[in-house]
Amino acid sequence: MIFRLDAFSKRCDDFSMIDQLFDMNHTIASDLLCHDALPYMALSRLHDYILSAIQSLGSGYRMIADGIAVHESATISGSAVLLPPLIIGKDAELRTGAFIRGSAIIGERAVIGNSVEIKNSVVFDDAEIPHLSYIGDSIIGYKAHFGAGAMTSNVRADKASVKIHIGDRTLDTGLAKLGALVGDYAEIGCNAVLNPGTVIGRHSNVYPLSCVRGYVPSFSICKTGGIIVAKRGL
Repeated sequence: MIFRLDAFSKRCDDFSMIDQLFDMNHTIASDLLCHDALPYMALSRLHDYILSAIQSLGSGYRMIADGIAVHESATISGSAVLLPPLIIGKDAELRTGAFIRGSAIIGERAVIGNSVEIKNSVVFDDAEIPHLSYIGDSIIGYKAHFGAGAMTSNVRADKASVKIHIGDRTLDTGLAKLGALVGDYAEIGCNAVLNPGTVIGRHSNVYPLSCVRGYVPSFSICKTGGIIVAKRGL
């Protein structure tokens, strides 16, 4: 079965239900994200949520600066730059040149690698963003993986509010900045760009060098040129 990004008006169930994109057992932000059916709505409250959550973190966390809580088992390169508010989970790894610009939750065992920049985003447990990526105003699911140089674009060129496109339906989020919602186990290929408001379903793959706009359903492969193929045998 072959589709294009503009052909999913009848295949949008996992856009409207947050539990179809993300397993909330794998983030400390579950209370925040489950408050709304549409997960992007939570990002505008992320800053305040982190400052509140820091007050009730379990044992093993320590404050390394005002508004920055890091689990004692996390590994952080001396060249990483961390800005508040920020929570870094158990056994997370921040490698050379990682830049966390604030309002971020980095999950347990997550990998934030060489020269990766993250701002106003939730990164679930075991997600991997190892090389040269930008993650802005986004939610990255459990065990999702970004190839080298893969990016989330979070601002439209015309500076209009970000819209999410699913088939012939368009949702105006009213947000000036919104990156991507990347579901659990998704694989984003090297140097791919997820345009503002892109939604990637669980277990889906995006080809390297792809420019993705709109909605990729779960268990799909998004190829260059916006062609989507349903994974076989699932």
